Amino acid sequence: MFFVLFSSKRCHLLVRGFHVGKHFSNPSTEDIVFKAICVNLRQRKWKLVDQMSSSLTDSIVSRVIREFRTSPELALEFFKWVGEYKSFSHSLESYCTVIHVLVNSRRYVDALSLMKNLMQTKGYSPLEVLETLVDSYEMCLSSPAVFDSLVRACTQIGATEGAFDVIKKLRMEGFGVSIHAWNNFLNHLLNFGEVGRFWMVYKEMVSLGYFENLHAFNLVIYAFCKECKLLEAISQFYRMSKGGIIANVVTFNMLIDGACKMGDIDLALKILRKMRVMTGDFVTPNSVTYNCLINGYCKLGRLSIAEEVQNEMVKIGIEPNLRTYATLIDGYSRNGSLEEAFRLCDDMVGRGLVPNTVVYNSIIHWLYLERDMAGASLLLSDMIKKHVCPDSFTYSILMKGLCRNGYINEALTYHKWILEKNLIEDDFSHNILINYLCKSKNIAGAKQLLGSMFIRGFIPDLSHIWYSN
Repeated sequence: MFFVLFSSKRCHLLVRGFHVGKHFSNPSTEDIVFKAICVNLRQRKWKLVDQMSSSLTDSIVSRVIREFRTSPELALEFFKWVGEYKSFSHSLESYCTVIHVLVNSRRYVDALSLMKNLMQTKGYSPLEVLETLVDSYEMCLSSPAVFDSLVRACTQIGATEGAFDVIKKLRMEGFGVSIHAWNNFLNHLLNFGEVGRFWMVYKEMVSLGYFENLHAFNLVIYAFCKECKLLEAISQFYRMSKGGIIANVVTFNMLIDGACKMGDIDLALKILRKMRVMTGDFVTPNSVTYNCLINGYCKLGRLSIAEEVQNEMVKIGIEPNLRTYATLIDGYSRNGSLEEAFRLCDDMVGRGLVPNTVVYNSIIHWLYLERDMAGASLLLSDMIKKHVCPDSFTYSILMKGLCRNGYINEALTYHKWILEKNLIEDDFSHNILINYLCKSKNIAGAKQLLGSMFIRGFIPDLSHIWYSN
């Protein structure tokens, strides 16, 4: 009797479980396709996944990517595979879903690449990308790092206003803007020479209660150094130290470089000595430190001491790099000591370093100044032979060198060849030629070149035209 009663109750409970508990219904077509793709994707059976490509929808793609958020490589592989189908175009939602997955797995390079593609190729604005990232944030179990990445992507493509719009919108929506996002934007402003705006944004950041970290302090010191306000930069350095933040080699290098650019080598050397003392040997000089000192001595014409600094580098185990040699070679070239410049070229090649465009430009420029046309031509030929790409400065040096030495027709021939090869991206070489054509009273030639500038969208230097009158 008890067994019968128990059995009937158990049966009743099971029935209730089906009706009162979770409701089981026939799976939808989307669910079937989703599960089939996931099963085959886990086993990397791409041929079977391929058979379901005609059933793909934005919703399915986003669901599959979220399903594989702990396998970011596979999620990205699937995303790229889907993108290869001409019949299917990724939506902003699917892009943002995979971006969340990539950021969460610290695959920032891939995430940044997709963000930049959205804004540069697909034409989405930073705020449109932000809105979709916010909408999919919780579903993707994301983190604030995704917003930092968006600010970084904006700065990397030069979208200054877009980056700041993202920061402002995040604040309005109640999302915390990290110090990293602020620092990235501040760094971008300095790189673009917007020092005035840097200070405005920095003050706004501080007024909102943010505490500067090492990177923020370094940016402030760099900004002061750019404005040649070395005392203020040093003041920030001591404020940072009092706050318990230990300076790194970047901090010291900026101060040393700032002192060298102001011609105060003695101060630069004092800062160098403080580097080890103040950090308890935690921070040591690197190649950048010594390159700053070498540059400072070269600018003062103290070339023998600059070479002594280079020798000191080698003694303590720091290898001179391309910048070291480029600075010394330029210093000797400016001083008219081309033999010493060539000696250093041989030395750098002996160390396995290949002279770059900067090195070639420096020597060619001073060869032209010394009216050594043959030497300049040989070096230019050697540059091309060794596949060192000339830049706009190279062509400007070439134009100026030929014109200064009376070879205006040859300069015009080179200029025509450069234009045909689409090698010029600025107006500098045009202005050089117009200047010399005006000086030689060839007004017709100057006007013809002026017309060429307007056609190409370049703005002429009116002082050259004024001079001809």
